[in-house]
Amino acid sequence: MHLAADELLHRAAGIRLLVLDIDGTLTDGRIYLGSRGEELKAFHVADGLGLKLVRSCGIEVAWITARKSRLVELRARELGLQHVVQGCRDKRMALELLRVKLDLGCTQIAYMGDDLPDLPALTMVGLATAPANAHPWVAERVHWQSRTGGGNGAVRELCDLLIEARGAADAVIAPYLNR
Repeated sequence: MHLAADELLHRAAGIRLLVLDIDGTLTDGRIYLGSRGEELKAFHVADGLGLKLVRSCGIEVAWITARKSRLVELRARELGLQHVVQGCRDKRMALELLRVKLDLGCTQIAYMGDDLPDLPALTMVGLATAPANAHPWVAERVHWQSRTGGGNGAVRELCDLLIEARGAADAVIAPYLNR
């Protein structure tokens, strides 16, 4: 179901909301548990910069995850994200509520997820995406798949695609060249 390059760019240009799963998308899917029950996750710094850059281009960012984690709250706060839904068993319903709240059409939403709980949300958006290491049943149903895996820069690849589709890459790069 992957899209041809011109159709992919057309869809990406109209995106106003980027929604991401956490485990397996923003992380590599591993959950580290300490002896006292503390949980650790690793977030890739390139994904964080990508999210800041895509927001600077007028695209809102939201996270929807089935698990609850203080670490997710902390990382979202670090990035200045306003829309974080944790402990969500129905990602499609959570996405629909967010869509209505932000007054967006489904075609204005991109979603990246890696496994079966993401499929209901992936099937309702204008740009369904997955990291390279997504489960095959998910990968075969998305419009685009990154070259890198979840937690290893997949989200940054998607952010770059959205920025380029808007024709904003030069404006995003310029401040880093003029220092």
